[in-house]
Amino acid sequence: MSTYVIGDIQGCYDELWQLLDQLDFNSDNDRVIFAGDLVNRGPKSLEVLRFVKNLGKAADAVLGNHDLHLLAIKHGNLSHAKGTSLDAILSAPDRIDLLDWLQHRPMMIYLEDLQTSVIHAGLPPQWTLKEALTHAAELEQTIQSDKADRFFKKMYGNEPLKWDDELQGIKRLRFITNCFSRLRYCTAKGKLGLEEKGTPGSQNKSLMPWFDVPGRKTADDRILFGHWSTLGLVDRHNACCLDTGCLWGGFLTAMRVEDSKVFQLDCKGELKPGK
Repeated sequence: MSTYVIGDIQGCYDELWQLLDQLDFNSDNDRVIFAGDLVNRGPKSLEVLRFVKNLGKAADAVLGNHDLHLLAIKHGNLSHAKGTSLDAILSAPDRIDLLDWLQHRPMMIYLEDLQTSVIHAGLPPQWTLKEALTHAAELEQTIQSDKADRFFKKMYGNEPLKWDDELQGIKRLRFITNCFSRLRYCTAKGKLGLEEKGTPGSQNKSLMPWFDVPGRKTADDRILFGHWSTLGLVDRHNACCLDTGCLWGGFLTAMRVEDSKVFQLDCKGELKPGK
């Protein structure tokens, strides 16, 4: 049995099939975990969602920012609906089952047998692994409850930028959401730099990649993540980015967790950065 973690798919269904074929993936014996952003921008988000859902117990996925966009639209927040490629999902005959399945995906997966965590974006340096798992569960509980409508209507926004144990309500949930689904850079003291999206070296000098912060409390914990296509395949300080820009003509990347072996599929991509 092998456990694979795959970076952002974003609707690139054909490339996903090719990569799994390259891995000789067997859903009877292997398991695959997706590091978020199954959908949006690519040409076949509906097919990706159906395929991953139908893998059953052989697959799971953490929620990424584009997955949350889709759920926000489902719950009536259309502020980020323009320019998406999600209409096929929203009009599909099986949309209720698909969206319900997506809404019950976790924000963070901890593979206890392999001492490895999977998230979509990042963790602030103040959180321990135990705290991160607790905050992920807190957000999941809200997303999966009758409070979801209210949450998704107020989910978007950058504030607050700094964690405080006393945060409550939507401010607390938004900070947790932004870490798990959007974080790339922060200051040495853990203030989020959510506006910065480029490669390291292009950011404000006060900011650094979240995994490079000195004294990060999860520095001894193995973390696999996606979200940062301009970063590419980087493995540093026990954190490894698996988003290598398949959508943009880069690579679709998988890591076999048992031995950290990396597999990559060269992708032609459907879009170019900036569009």
